[in-house]
Amino acid sequence: MSDIIQLLPDNVANQIAAGEVVQRPASAIKELIENAIDAGADKIKLIVKDAGKSLIQVIDNGCGMSVTDARLCFERHATSKIRKAEDLFAIRTMGFRGEAMASIAAIAQVELKTRRVEDELGTVVEIEGSKVVNQYPEAVAAGTNILVKNLFYNIPARRNFLKSNSVEMRHIIDEFQRIALSNPQIFLSLHSDGNEIYHLPAETLKQRIVHIFGNNYNQRLVPVEEDTSIIKVDGFVGKPEFAKKTRGEQFFFVNRRFVRDPYLHHAVMNAYEDIMQAETFPFYVLFIDIDPARIDINVHPTKTEIKYEDDKAIYAIIRSAVKRSLGRYNIMPSLDFEQETSFSNLITKKSLDEIIAPTVTFNPDFNPFDTDKSKSSYSRSDNYAEGFAKKTGGIPSNWDSLYEIVEKEESVQLPLHRDSELETDRPQAMQVEDKTSSKLFFQLHNKYIVSQIHSGFILIDQQAAHERILFEQFLTQLDQHKGLSQQSLFPQTIDLNPADNELMKDLLDDINGLGFQIREFGKNSYIIDGIPADLGTGFDEIKMIEKILEDYKNNQSEYKLAKRENLAKSLARNAAIKPGTQLDNTAMAELVDKLFACQSPNISIYGNPVIVTFTLQELAEKFGKN
Repeated sequence: MSDIIQLLPDNVANQIAAGEVVQRPASAIKELIENAIDAGADKIKLIVKDAGKSLIQVIDNGCGMSVTDARLCFERHATSKIRKAEDLFAIRTMGFRGEAMASIAAIAQVELKTRRVEDELGTVVEIEGSKVVNQYPEAVAAGTNILVKNLFYNIPARRNFLKSNSVEMRHIIDEFQRIALSNPQIFLSLHSDGNEIYHLPAETLKQRIVHIFGNNYNQRLVPVEEDTSIIKVDGFVGKPEFAKKTRGEQFFFVNRRFVRDPYLHHAVMNAYEDIMQAETFPFYVLFIDIDPARIDINVHPTKTEIKYEDDKAIYAIIRSAVKRSLGRYNIMPSLDFEQETSFSNLITKKSLDEIIAPTVTFNPDFNPFDTDKSKSSYSRSDNYAEGFAKKTGGIPSNWDSLYEIVEKEESVQLPLHRDSELETDRPQAMQVEDKTSSKLFFQLHNKYIVSQIHSGFILIDQQAAHERILFEQFLTQLDQHKGLSQQSLFPQTIDLNPADNELMKDLLDDINGLGFQIREFGKNSYIIDGIPADLGTGFDEIKMIEKILEDYKNNQSEYKLAKRENLAKSLARNAAIKPGTQLDNTAMAELVDKLFACQSPNISIYGNPVIVTFTLQELAEKFGKN
């Protein structure tokens, strides 16, 4: 039997390794920009076409490379960051493995242009599928300019697994934001298909946050700063009232490297305990500076996971630092034990000159035993009635009918629910006198609808019921693309951040199919000319769109829904009536009728029950009756 174990060729080994390092265009961009940062660049320009599938270009003004280094950087395990294994525990650079350039060159057509400042000529290297096609000297700008064309051109299966351009662009923006936040001292720009998405000058961290996420974040930030012998923590957290239901605005950086750490995230969430709504996530950008010898970053190929030497101490420090910052800036409620609050509501705000002392008047000639004087008391009461009548507009002539109304109200009995299952020989006094509805419903705490049936009664969650009705209605409108629209009297302009703008571009046709009238208006801006007619009035169009996008991202991360189903669910959730809304009998009857006309009336759009039935047998058992 012949030998079956063979060494893989270098190009095949590089393609396999590329699957771990370069998962999508955003992964390649992360590696290339980190290399530019390690090269000492303070100006980095990123250009992409077709969301990185056709072209990824990174231009920097770093130190550049020599002729030998330009060729050697594409070899596996070729790096300038470390020399021996012990250097892994003293790393301050972004990269160190020497696999990124080799992996990218194995799955794309790469052109590298680089020159050191002290050299007169630079070097151009062209590689396709790990094979050097051409290399020659050329006069180029100082620094490095690398072009990655046709990513995964030689691995069609991997290319077919890439998502749409809008989805891949959102991943690119996410990576770009993380790098921009961790390096506010570097100028960064992002161009996509000829349009400039980001232009970020060198600035402070707070300015960088505002430039990335919008001007409204300027008033939402609370600074955090803590310096201990174990770690140094600094950055910003968001005020609890601005917490969102979606993740994505939580950033941890360890030695300027973005990491994902659920354990540290829990520490921040613990600091917000009891001051933030349930199932919401605060904004935070926190930097941890720690001795590299206390951590191990060589855990995952993407270097987003880190092992800590003393994770419990780090947890406690982060929790206390965030909590103290929230309290220091009067975000958390505080108690003042030195203030006496018993009389705080009795203190007047008027000046002493405006205060009039009360006076007491009496009649010195009054004699209760004098019948003539006692009659005068009746005249005083009559005078009081006359004065009251003057203040209230006069005593009504039919005031005595008030007693008749009270007697009628006391004699009225609550009518029973008219259902086909109930008896028809009820007394006439118990019939519902409602011209618009043939059924009677009761609203419980303005949250639930109670309706009597023959076997007991049913309890309906009014919000879940309305969400189900709107969800199926919006799905139908999306399939037919015939949503009715109501023109707005004053069009509204909404400004989105680049990430939400890419999502909006992807959803715009379907959103307009629901009845919205939204059109693009310049960079990251849209004009809302109309809203669906089914929503009625009283809605804030801008907040409605923002909530729809937020819920869409939340549903996408948790439920992995199809685009139209996700959009219909997001709009239904935000357009449905909320708990606490008071409904009359007509509105409740219409809501129940529409609910039972749905395809799935018993299940909410999130899989929870909408209707709960209570039988007479269950009620009898509650009262100890059989």
